[in-house]
Parts: sequence; structure tokens; C-alpha cells
Amino acid sequence: MPSLFSRLCSRLSLRPLQSVLAGFLALTLVISTGFWWTPAIAQKITGTPGAPDATTTILGNQLPAPAPPFGGVIKDGALQSKPWWAPRIAAPQQAPNVLLIITDDAGFGVPSTFGGVIPTPAMDRVAKAGLRYNRMFSTALCSPTRAALITGRNHHSAGFGVISEQATGFPGYNSIIERDKATIGRLLKDHGYATAWFGKNHNTPAFQASQSGPFDQWPTGMGFEYFYGFVGGDANQWQPNLFRNTTQIYPFEGKTPGSWNLVTAMADDAIDYMTRMHQINPSKPLFIKYAPGATHAPHHPTQEWVDRIHAMHLFDDGYEKLRERIFANQKKLGVIPKDAKLDPWPADLITPWDQLSPEAQKLFIRQVEVFAAYAAYSDYEIGRVIQQFEDLGKLDNTLIIYINGDNGTSAEGGPLGTPNEVAWFNGLNMLPVDVQMKFFDVWGTDQTYNHMSAGWSWAFDTPFSWFKQNASRLGGVNQNMVVSWPARIKDRGSLREQFVHVIDVVPTILEAAGLRAPNLVDGIPQKPIEGTSFVYTFDGKNAKAPSRHERQYFEMFGQWALYDKGWLLSTKVNRAPWESFGPANPDPLNNQTLELYDLKRDFSQTTDLAAQNPQKLKEMKEAFIAEAKKYQVFPLDASVAARIVAPRPNITAGRREFVYTRPMVGLPQGDSPLLLNTSYSVTADIEVPAGGAEGMLLTSGGRFGGYGFYLKNGRPVWVWNMVDLERLKWEGTEPLSPGKHKVAFDFVYDGKGTGTLAFNDFSGVGRPGTGTLKVDGQVVATKTMPKTLPMILQWDESFDIGSDTLTGVNDADYKPPFRFTGKLNKLTVTVNRPQLSPADIKELEATMRTKAISD
Repeated sequence: MPSLFSRLCSRLSLRPLQSVLAGFLALTLVISTGFWWTPAIAQKITGTPGAPDATTTILGNQLPAPAPPFGGVIKDGALQSKPWWAPRIAAPQQAPNVLLIITDDAGFGVPSTFGGVIPTPAMDRVAKAGLRYNRMFSTALCSPTRAALITGRNHHSAGFGVISEQATGFPGYNSIIERDKATIGRLLKDHGYATAWFGKNHNTPAFQASQSGPFDQWPTGMGFEYFYGFVGGDANQWQPNLFRNTTQIYPFEGKTPGSWNLVTAMADDAIDYMTRMHQINPSKPLFIKYAPGATHAPHHPTQEWVDRIHAMHLFDDGYEKLRERIFANQKKLGVIPKDAKLDPWPADLITPWDQLSPEAQKLFIRQVEVFAAYAAYSDYEIGRVIQQFEDLGKLDNTLIIYINGDNGTSAEGGPLGTPNEVAWFNGLNMLPVDVQMKFFDVWGTDQTYNHMSAGWSWAFDTPFSWFKQNASRLGGVNQNMVVSWPARIKDRGSLREQFVHVIDVVPTILEAAGLRAPNLVDGIPQKPIEGTSFVYTFDGKNAKAPSRHERQYFEMFGQWALYDKGWLLSTKVNRAPWESFGPANPDPLNNQTLELYDLKRDFSQTTDLAAQNPQKLKEMKEAFIAEAKKYQVFPLDASVAARIVAPRPNITAGRREFVYTRPMVGLPQGDSPLLLNTSYSVTADIEVPAGGAEGMLLTSGGRFGGYGFYLKNGRPVWVWNMVDLERLKWEGTEPLSPGKHKVAFDFVYDGKGTGTLAFNDFSGVGRPGTGTLKVDGQVVATKTMPKTLPMILQWDESFDIGSDTLTGVNDADYKPPFRFTGKLNKLTVTVNRPQLSPADIKELEATMRTKAISD
């Protein structure tokens, strides 16, 4: 009877020595996992087994692969023994390089590839060499989409029901990608790929982003061997919170403003990485996740690109005409059906163009030209990265997946736009045009954190309606995508109309590489991949094949939908994205108007069939509930702004006092003491040298919102930067004399605090308070703030002690880094948060009940 080894060797068709090694590996898998399975692709060994040049593919059921048993000979002495090296793990021979590109906040009508007016030649290039997809779907919000993209699981399954800055203590919303959902970076790395992530990382929990870690939720902890980018939802592209792996870097320091931009620097770094990997090991395939910040606010292109777009006069006729032009282009290109329709212009939401003042029109054109320049600039730099694959001779066997947008175009600038997005997050969403015109000449430079009018956002989501955040409308979730792979895709330039979701990307990459999803990673059983591979669409014979992804739920901020074989059940939009403050829908599951659409006949979701199909409506709601239970969607929560200040398990949780005894910079907002909606004291024990001192003692935030405590010309100063619209300042009258001093700022908050938000009530936040500046116990300045920032400081800036990184909170007084020139012996921050009394709770409960009855 043949031995187990013989049967394995026969099954794998290997030469004798290789067969022995394969047998040992297979037996190891049997022993370690407890079961045997047939791999999709047989294990392949190259070179002489045991020699230093031997390589092997792995079966992939268990990652990392179990080490094979020693295959040499060991005697008492080395001369009588035979060495043996385990083969290096290599990807399958024909496994492609993978370039996964995803842009930010870009709707269906943005790129020229799909009828837009903004030139995107890099996307055009990929489309001509491959395929265009007009039914690629996102989750309606950035980090949820990105979590689904890298895990192959639904965003709630991956813990990202919302962005990390709004995380709550429920499995679907805690912003933690658990270890039973290994990312595509980890899977490919363990199969022999070089893996790297460039650009936006919005999947590290905001409460795990500090230098104290943990780092397992950073890109380098999730299987990406190299990371160059920023952490958070967006970043100032001129002075970003930039990291190489887990170390913050400042390559822009000392450079002339406007001469360095992350969009170009990121492409440079990616090209350098690719070239380095190729020169070191040409046969090792690359996996690159390339995620530029564009076109998320702030819109920060270079002046060269602004001038190019301005010269094209693309937007002079206004946003309604732009929408009509894009719609006509889309039909001409054939990327939407000839019978597709447009919803009427939402005149009750966005003022028609011909009703705007000439000054408003001038401002809005400036806003959109900067946005368009940002999109075109980003696509150009993406094109440089693609070209590098060709220059290295790798393009033919490179799978490029270029997704336009992680959600629809953002309308978070509101109907009027804003020079400072941080203002919107603090409830200031309607800055008057005359106020904004003061920023006209510097729009898009490092002096603004800018966003555009929502009228342009509506137009850029053509042929659909609504925006980012609106999960029940195609304008929020229907992206587009181009895919090329010259060695495999021959039906070039064609259109694919199958339903594809971001969770389908991981299984697609695995199938393309000839790999399988593992059962175990680091000994942890893995949850099943929830997406469906769309490799079948690569073949021309399947151009019109039915979609294999047949059902998909959507949910964001209590708005929800269900796609099922062409039908779409959706909730009617009851809140514009810029209306994030105020009480939320208390029953998002049932307190809804439901709509029903047949997307096979109604491409752009314009004809509601709910009244004609009540039974279908009922069945699909029941199906949504089943999906929601399956994928951790419950409990539904319609709140938006309130979740920004929800308690989270950061390193400040439960602490009232924070003591620092030496300078320190780079502590992110999510892991630093929060001085909003609370009373607090900041005390600095310092020594002033002969000749005096100046410089930063403590700052958090930056040019677009934050506070600073510093010495200016020897005098102590506390300043609150109220989102770059006003600065409130407390200042001593005399310079501090040489010697030891205790300078302090005490603030007494006159409000109930964030506890009111648990009752769907905003009355406790953003309230007044009185600040007092003291020197050696003596009051030197007192001032009352009529209102305070209710929600957030500038999120891409850090809590710094002893100097100020990135931008300053008061440009009139200093320029970063503004290092303190004295000696800081100790800095103490004490926080005294308001607590609700029993009477407060009783009153809030009564108000909430009354509001619920009214709703």
C-alpha cells in the first residue's frame, strides 16, 4: 500500500526531493490545523530543496505558513552534517503586481473618464487599457469604505459603521478591525508580496494614534510593510501630520510656503519605494494601496494647477449648467443608459445660480476651480505612479484598480462653502459670502482649510442626487471604477454594468493572484470574506453576465437601504449633510419614509415605486433587518455631531490630571486632554533666563482652530483661536523677570457639558465661560467667552509642549516651531468636567420624551 508521502507526491506531481518537502509541509498542515483540504493551486517549489536559493509557494490555509521540518542531516560535528534551509516563501509565478487606487470624496460626475469636465488622463489611460465599471458602490463615508476595501467585509463587520472620530462602544461602531478579519495587505505579505500603503489612513482608531500605541491597528500592524501618509480623515496638504511607518516626519519644514505639497511628495515616495523594491528583488510582486487626500477638504492644489483650470473657464455658467453638461457627456460616452433621467434641481436646498449675487457667483467659481485643480493635480500624480510601473517593465502584469471616490462628493461645506472646514464641524455651516470673500485671494493655499458650495457637489454626483453621508441615495454610494491588467484583460475600453461593492475588491485580488482566503491567521480563525470576486467580468464573454453580487445593505447615520437583484429599498433623506447638529431621529429603523426603485429600468433612482409595491417594500425591509443583524449594524444611530464628543477608551479616559516634565510634540487630539465643554486649569512651572524668554508652553490645534499658551516678548499669553474667525486673547502687562515663575490659566465653564448629548440635547455644549490668566498667583487678565467651541479642534494638528509643530494658532504673534527659550520644569493640566445632577437628568428625560412624541 503506498505511503502517505507517496500519495502526496503523486497528488502534487513533484520530483522526488521536492515531493519529500511538500509531504512534510502538507503533513504539518494536517497536524497543525486538524484537517486536510485541496488547494486551489498546488504548492510549487523552485530551486534545489534545502539550498539557499529554494523558494516555495504556500497553500495559504494558515498564515503565516507553518515552518517545514528540518530536511538536512545533523551529526555530532558540522563536517559530518548536512545543512538545509527552509525555502523562502514566494508568490505564485504569474501573480500580478497590484496597484489599488482610491480617491476621496469624489462623485460619479467628477472624472472626465465618466463624463466629467475635470481632466483625468491617468484614469482615462487605465480605462482605455481595461474596463470601466458604472455600478461600483461605496458605503457613503470614507473610513467605513476603506475598512471594507482592505478587509473584504462589510463596514459594520469590520467595526467601522462610522469614522473613528465618531466611534461608539458597539461592535459595529468601535473603529477596531479585529484580528479575525486580516487585511489584504497581511494576506499578500504572507504570500510573498511587498506591501505598502501611501496616503490617507483613516482606519487607525483615533484613540490609538499616539506614540504610545498600540500599533497593531496602524498600516504596519495590519500587514503593510511600509507606510507613508497621514492619519485621520483629512490633512493640510501643505503641512500635513505626516508619518513614515509610525514616526512623524516634517519634510516641509524650512521650505518656502507653496513649494512643497503632499500630493507630489506622496507620488515621489511611492516611485522611490517601487524602484527600490524592484532593484533589490525584481521577481517579488508589489501590492500598493495608493490613497491620496484629494478631493477631501481642504482642497490644496498647487498654484500651477489652479491657473490651468481657471484658464479653461469650465464653471462660469454655474452649477445647474455644469450638471446638464456632465449628464450629456455621460450619455455620449455611453457610461449611463440613454433613457437615464435627472431629478429636478433641489431649489429648496440649494439656491439656483441665477438667484445668486454676482459676488456669490464669483466666490463659488473660485471654490470649484480650486476643487477641480485638486482633482486634476491628484490624477496627474497618480499617472506618474502608473508610468513608473511601465518604466520598470511591470505594467503588463499589473492589476490596476482605480476607484473614483470612497463616497459621493462631499457637501459638508454647506450651500455657501467655507474657507475653514473646522468651522463646519463646530456648527458654523453658513458663513456669509462677504466674510468668505476675505479669503478669496488665498483660497486653496495654506491660509485656508477650504470647501466648496454644495451646489457643485450636487452637480459632481450627476446623474444621481444627494451626497456623501447619504447611504440611501446613489449620489452617496454609486462610485465608478476602472480596471486594467494587460496580461489578462483583452476586452479593452469596454463597459461593465454588474453590481460591484468595495467588499468585492479583496476576493478579486486573491483570485487574480491565485490565492485563497485563509482559515487561520496567527492562530485566530478568520471570519468569512463577505464580498464576491468580480474577476469573471474581466472576460469579454461575461460582459453582460448577471451580477454575482446580488444583495447588499447600506447604512450611515441612520439612513439605510437594501439592494436586491436590481431593486433598491431606501429611506427618504431627512437631513442634509451640513445639518449635523440638533436632535437626531430617535427611531431610525421605523421612523422613516421608505422608497422603492427598480434600478434595472431606473438607472439614476428617480422613480419611486413604493406605492405600487407595498408587499415588496415589506419583504425588503425584513431582508434589511436580517442583513443588519448578520453584519453588526444594530443599534442604529442617527446622530452625527453628538458622536464626535462621545466617550472613548483613549489614554485620557478616567483621568483628571496630566503632568508633563519635558517638551513633547505630536500627541494627537484623540489621545490628549480635551479642554472643550469643561472647566480646566493649565499651570506651567518655568524658569526665565537672564535676558528674558519667549516661546510656546502648550498648544493644541492650529491655524484653523485651537488654543495656545506662550510667552511673547516675555509676557504670558493665552489665546483661543475660534476657527480662524476670531481670536480671544488673555495677556500679561509686564515681561517676566529672570528666575522661577508659575504661570497659569484657569477657565470656569458655564454649562452642563457633553452629558446632555445622551438625551439628544445640545444645550450643554459650546456654552460661555470665564478665563483668568495668573502669574505667581496674581491675576493679570480676566475675560469671559460668550461662546466656546462645542465639538472639535483642528484634528490634523497635535497637542504640543515646548514648541508648536505644523501651523500656529496665532500667526500675528509667532511662527512655528516657536520653541520655548526658558526652562519648562513642569506643566500640569487639570480637567473638571461638569456632572449632571438628578434634577438635570429628570429635566432632560422629560424634554426627550416630549420631542419623541412630537416626532
